[in-house]
Amino acid sequence: MSEALRTSFSNIGYIAASVLFILSLAGLSKQESARRGNALGIAGMLLALLATAMRPDFSGYGLLMVALVPGAIIGGILARRVQMTSMPQLVAILHSFVGAAAVLVGLATYLGHAGEMSPAEHKIHLGEIYIGICIGAITFTGSVIAFLKLQGTMSGKPLILPARHLINLMMLVITVGIGVWFFRSSETAPNGLWPLIFAIVVTGILGAHSVMAIGGADMPVVVSMLNSYSGWAAAAAGFMLGNDLLIITGALVGSSGAILSLIMCRGMNRSLVSVILGGFGTAEGTSSNASTAAQGEVRSIDIAGAAEQLKTAKSVVIVPGYGLAVAQAQHALSDVVRSLQSRGVKVRFAIHPVAGRLPGHMNVLLAEADIPYDIVLEMEEINEDMPETDLVLVIGANDIVNPSAYEDPNSPIAGMPVIEVWKAGTVIVMKRGMASGYAGIDNPLFFRPNTLLLFGDAKKTVEGLRNALTT
Repeated sequence: MSEALRTSFSNIGYIAASVLFILSLAGLSKQESARRGNALGIAGMLLALLATAMRPDFSGYGLLMVALVPGAIIGGILARRVQMTSMPQLVAILHSFVGAAAVLVGLATYLGHAGEMSPAEHKIHLGEIYIGICIGAITFTGSVIAFLKLQGTMSGKPLILPARHLINLMMLVITVGIGVWFFRSSETAPNGLWPLIFAIVVTGILGAHSVMAIGGADMPVVVSMLNSYSGWAAAAAGFMLGNDLLIITGALVGSSGAILSLIMCRGMNRSLVSVILGGFGTAEGTSSNASTAAQGEVRSIDIAGAAEQLKTAKSVVIVPGYGLAVAQAQHALSDVVRSLQSRGVKVRFAIHPVAGRLPGHMNVLLAEADIPYDIVLEMEEINEDMPETDLVLVIGANDIVNPSAYEDPNSPIAGMPVIEVWKAGTVIVMKRGMASGYAGIDNPLFFRPNTLLLFGDAKKTVEGLRNALTT
């Protein structure tokens, strides 16, 4: 096959892969089409690999297989073994790989042969390398810190250093200064390796410090933002390599991640700038026993009583949270839903934008248990129906149903949109104990006169409800 023909086929493949990636994003925007979107994304990536291998300037087939085969095996094993509760950590560490790849591509591009360039083109090329390496280093270290926080290896409490914003600003100024040094050292010969190494160190520290200053309550937004960073890092690598498909793919990931982060910030009544600057949230599971006495008395209920309440209700709304994912109780919950529906009970789910530790975490969890998409509603769709709802069952959720967001202007979550479960006739909250949520604050919902607490492990409790409803 001639070089011209190979180039034509490669370009056509890149265009087709780009279209598949766009269709994949469109499919992933809705639960009903998510599987199709995922399949389109896989097809696009396979086509992209084939198109790259067909290019006339590509000859490293042996190296490609050495990298591709082990990577595919490792990825397949991880995909099968990782539990839904560990998916946020997996996503964070995968983002770090993209950042590391951008750094390595930048170094290799700088040390390699760039071909014939005019002085202006050479300066633009150097800018692409420097920006790509800096974004990649920030993405790499920030994603590693996010992984450690989500994994529990590092505390979710924000690290608030004195003058932290000034420290970040100084590192940005230093990065710009190193960039000037890099450009001057590379004007006539590639003598800018040391400036690049210093830039990697400084921006790596900047990325780590920025994420360390962000508390556990904001981690879902952090994961989304790191997704955006990884996209821009990939786009920068595309500019360095002159690869149009990588530029398009990186731009798609970067822009979609940024848009998702903005949506999530609106769901938390937070500005994106305040999240990036950090300083909100504390460690998960902070005890609240010291303050509960002043708020009132907790009324509890057992499994048999909760089952009777569900049987007599005409409309039930279920609010899932991270506790449901940890307990892996979604399949038993699916049986409870079917049992209630067979009794003529109207059952729906209410999903908060930041429920869980990853965007769409709860939606995927419920889909895994074959719960119909049409009864899974977003917060905005369900809140107006709460006053007409007989019973709300809250499973493993805390901060997203906290009325302090509306009633306490001094609360850390003041102004955050929440699911207004307290407006329903009865609220049953399933909890292990009286620990606070991920934001580390108490929840006055537990002391409302229409709230009953059902203590115990979520999986065992939901299984108990299933058994009680089928007898």
